[in-house]
Amino acid sequence: MSRTTKITAVVAGIAAVGVALAGCSGASGSSDNAALTTKNASGTVSYWLWDNNQQPAYQACADAFHQANPKIDVKITQYSWGDYWTKLTTGFASGTAPDVFTDHISQYPQFVKDKQLVPLDSLVTDDKIDLTQYQPGLADLWVSKDGHRYGLPKDFDTTAYFYNKTMADAAGVTPAQLGSLTWNPNDGGTLEKVAAHLSVDQNGKRGDEPGFDPAHVKVYGLGLDGGSGGYVGQTQWAPYALSLGSWKYMNKDTWGTAFNFNDPKFQKMITWFSGMIKKGYMPSVAAVTNQDSVSLLAAGKYGMLLQGDWVTSSASGQMGAKLGLAPTPVGPSGKRASMFNGLGDSIWVGSKNKPAAAKWVEYLASPACQDIIASKAIVFPAIKEATDKAQAAFTAKGLDMSAFLVHIKDGTTALYPLSENAAKITTIMQPAMDSVFSFTSPASSLTDANTQVDALFAQ
Repeated sequence: MSRTTKITAVVAGIAAVGVALAGCSGASGSSDNAALTTKNASGTVSYWLWDNNQQPAYQACADAFHQANPKIDVKITQYSWGDYWTKLTTGFASGTAPDVFTDHISQYPQFVKDKQLVPLDSLVTDDKIDLTQYQPGLADLWVSKDGHRYGLPKDFDTTAYFYNKTMADAAGVTPAQLGSLTWNPNDGGTLEKVAAHLSVDQNGKRGDEPGFDPAHVKVYGLGLDGGSGGYVGQTQWAPYALSLGSWKYMNKDTWGTAFNFNDPKFQKMITWFSGMIKKGYMPSVAAVTNQDSVSLLAAGKYGMLLQGDWVTSSASGQMGAKLGLAPTPVGPSGKRASMFNGLGDSIWVGSKNKPAAAKWVEYLASPACQDIIASKAIVFPAIKEATDKAQAAFTAKGLDMSAFLVHIKDGTTALYPLSENAAKITTIMQPAMDSVFSFTSPASSLTDANTQVDALFAQ
């Protein structure tokens, strides 16, 4: 399940907790605008993350950091995704949150609103942190609407198709075909043709053969990651929407105040994409809810699956030599497209050791740490040179990651639709998209949902 798909399960709850945080005694009640300093930093820094696959890499960073800064210890705690955000927001309220934590760009606007984060502006200025060292756009994501910075980039992600080489070979679908897919909202292009051919019903009929039964499918040519994708659709429909040519999520790249789900081009795309469920080329939302899409791909339930680079190591571990990677398809714009997302590290306003916390955050965002992360071949670090090193490390493990990096090379990424009211937008758009994908409402119903979303910004 994608980072943004999973986040919708907790974002509304965090917004609700935010109401309580505003008046709680465990937090300071206001973001700390005092200048950060790393001078004379010492003591222990508590650091939380949620990805158990990345914990060993960040422990290696912590060990190297301690060696360079013997007066500072870093204690790392890892929680599962679901527990992570609950424990974090509870920690804000009780005064037991960590000094530093891995943050998500869909979450931090609420944390800023609740005055739980320390601005990093003075740290960047005083220690001359070079924001141009990161992949273009990543540093911008951590500047809030108030103009202050609340995180430094640690990694980034784009999307691509994961596919089962054994199934593709059996179907006569070549890597060259998968590497040059196209799509359009009229007939689906070569993407839909390949998805149809990779689909197999319970009687062994392929999706492009007479007699194929879309109601009883054994293998879906294209998997569906987690559901309808809400208002972001990172690993569901984003590559198709963003390759339409003129469509964007909002009226601005970040901090927009008007959305474009009422665009007829977008609605036509959603009608086509969700229509593959009826055709039997893709599973229903009900069938994939609370399911691990990568595990289903590994189990042979999908021929291919749109997913993010952060799950490549996990997929490789489950599939081994059967795992193939292919870039997103070329759309009506004549180009490919991918959502561009990334994580960062933030400092809690209630930290009792801000100098050491600031020094750790600065290290996490530096080449010294990101080169260590790169060597582990788990994610792509945010720093450009570290990205290249990560690609080499993935290659050494037998994984060609060019399908993800083509978007960086060609400049075909689009920033996450960072906006206020994320929780409220989710409560409107999630059921609206689910209704379209379950065929209880037409895509044109998204116009009404879009009107409700835009009204949030007029309040």
